Amino acid sequence: MSEQPTFVLIHGAWAGSWVWDSLRAVLQGQGYNVVTPDMPGNSRNPATPEQINMAGCLRAVEACCEAVSGPLLIVGHSGGGVIATQVAEVMAERVAGVAYIAGMMLPSGLGFAELAAEAQKTHPEAVGIWPYLRWSEDRQWSSVPAETVCEVFLQDLPREQAMAAAQLFCAQPEGTRALVAEWTPKRFGRLPRLYIEATQDRSVILPVQRRMQLLVPGAEVVSLDCGHVPQVVATDAVADALLAFAS
Repeated sequence: MSEQPTFVLIHGAWAGSWVWDSLRAVLQGQGYNVVTPDMPGNSRNPATPEQINMAGCLRAVEACCEAVSGPLLIVGHSGGGVIATQVAEVMAERVAGVAYIAGMMLPSGLGFAELAAEAQKTHPEAVGIWPYLRWSEDRQWSSVPAETVCEVFLQDLPREQAMAAAQLFCAQPEGTRALVAEWTPKRFGRLPRLYIEATQDRSVILPVQRRMQLLVPGAEVVSLDCGHVPQVVATDAVADALLAFAS
């Protein structure tokens, strides 16, 4: 695929398309088309229970890409990495590559909770955000307190800026959070991949990011000295990595 790709930026849990605002501006400034779907059930894309699942996430991405011609470069942040993997599997003919930003790049059929539970045996801090979550009575929705967003997701932003961003995080349905991708070597497995690791991540800690790189080998790796949301705190560095990958 020699034609310039469109970037498809997939947000992670409790976030939304807003998390890409600064990165989208940089990529568009370099002449790239960018789409930023909101996953079903978040505050910008209300959904029925029947839409709050992997199939609903795929439909949200496909709808954003309907008017796009040419190749797609799929980018997943954090838990959005699972959706990015599944999108790449389903739409492999259109995909030029897949990039993960502190993202969940997992073997087919493996859930992140299983991986994190194994990691906690040697790295207790791999528990990440889990102990801080607030749950609905039926345990079908969770949210992250603003204070925790500042301490675990955005510790490397100035406090006032982190707190303003924390107000944008929303409740997340389990149906679009606890997802597992199923992929094949001949589709997702053949696509070029980039992994942008965040060395100071307190949510998806670095040993877990490195474990995923070992379990799904072959990705080009760029390492950034920042916390869990590099596209917000190190926008230019993320853009540079993605533009190099795209070219």
